Amino acid sequence: MTGTTVIRNADWLVAWDQATGSHVYRRHADIAFADGKVSFIGAGYDGPADDEIDGRDRMVMPGLINIHTHAGWEPVRKGMTDEIRSPGFWHSSLYEYLPLFPLESHETAVCMRVAYAEMLKSGCTTIVDFGFPFDGWLDLMGESGLRVVAAPWFFDASYHTEDGHSLTYEWDEGEGRRQFDAGLRAIDLANQHPSGRLSGMVAPGQADCCTPERLRDAFDVAEERNLPYQLHTAESVVEFHEMQRRHGLTSVGWLEKLGVLGERTILGHAIFLDHHPWLHWTSRRDLPLLAERGVSVAHCPTVFMRRGIALNTLGGYLKVGVNMGIGTDTYPHNMLDELRHAGTIARAVAGTVDDLNTSDVFDAATIGGAKALMRDDIGRLDVGARADLVLVDLKHPAMMPVREPIRNLIFVANDRAVSDVFVDGRHVVRDGEVMTIDHRAACEELAEVQARALADIPKRDWAGRRADDLMPLVYPVTRESV
Repeated sequence: MTGTTVIRNADWLVAWDQATGSHVYRRHADIAFADGKVSFIGAGYDGPADDEIDGRDRMVMPGLINIHTHAGWEPVRKGMTDEIRSPGFWHSSLYEYLPLFPLESHETAVCMRVAYAEMLKSGCTTIVDFGFPFDGWLDLMGESGLRVVAAPWFFDASYHTEDGHSLTYEWDEGEGRRQFDAGLRAIDLANQHPSGRLSGMVAPGQADCCTPERLRDAFDVAEERNLPYQLHTAESVVEFHEMQRRHGLTSVGWLEKLGVLGERTILGHAIFLDHHPWLHWTSRRDLPLLAERGVSVAHCPTVFMRRGIALNTLGGYLKVGVNMGIGTDTYPHNMLDELRHAGTIARAVAGTVDDLNTSDVFDAATIGGAKALMRDDIGRLDVGARADLVLVDLKHPAMMPVREPIRNLIFVANDRAVSDVFVDGRHVVRDGEVMTIDHRAACEELAEVQARALADIPKRDWAGRRADDLMPLVYPVTRESV
């Protein structure tokens, strides 16, 4: 049992309205929570209060839900993969660059701490973290203070390139089975974790890297255990043509044939559906099929926009009825960055501001993510919901003047204005500082991890290139004469 915390007289409160089934603004309202749940929203709270917070000059909003991230390795690539070229693979960095950065377990732990701190500071309270389990993996999640859905992924095949333009898949179903079994054990342990904030997700790695039997068996397990099921799908032109070559179907068409599309299914990225203009395909079946089957999509705009790739379009997916969630995927693990990019890129691709509204983006990062995770107690501030909430400083210069606080936050202030974060009623960010992770120390360790990774790149690159050849600095370095 925990005491009651009350935030009094919040200038703006983004509350859930049961009658309309949507977020609404409430002005000068109180919110109270105890035992990890919201117990009161309204005016003039007069119940018990063990801790009181002045809500003046604050917006209180639901914590953001990040349904797709790779905390265990993406932070090490900062300053390395921001603008890499891979023309042989239609600008996808998966095939040339992904294999260049293998990390040891202790290095993965460093990355996780950095990513978790970034997510907390940008208002995330729930995340889905894809990775390979190792000793201490779940405890790191628990120590973070976040609500974490562990997504231990598994592959029957790995891939590599020997020439920078063609791909070789190496199949090992025995290893795929071992990873699958290890993942299920990790899910069991997540559900039993003493933090009470961990759960699990069945997570095949990629549609093109798992056997049909593995994809189907994994979906059956997800149904038996009532778990979400997420896999990377339609994330590159290479994958699209590979699936056509193997099966004569798009990735979505192949998953439909296997019977693994449903309301528990989340497709990571789902960009290169058959309507995408880069494909010049003749059919237009994929997008309506996702809506018909109740599938959710994890939209992660930042990692793709760096390569000149974009979903076509976020508003278009929403208009046909596809449930959309938002993920960070890569560094910086800043959810508010993702929300801004999601809205602006959609409008640029569509060629009109009418593609979507800011409410569509905020909804995707809250109630859309909650729906994808099969939950109705997160992503909203309502009596009985989990006490996952964020306080935004309305007196931060980037938030002023405050006519429209959510627009100011997403399009201007970003994480600079996030002052406090509560997860399950626990104060995990206070005055902009993460209470559960030494963020600065983790960043110092990350610099050492990156230095080691940089030195090893020539051993792993198909052409033996150095980091400076693959990822040149913005400007050349000149030596100073003495």
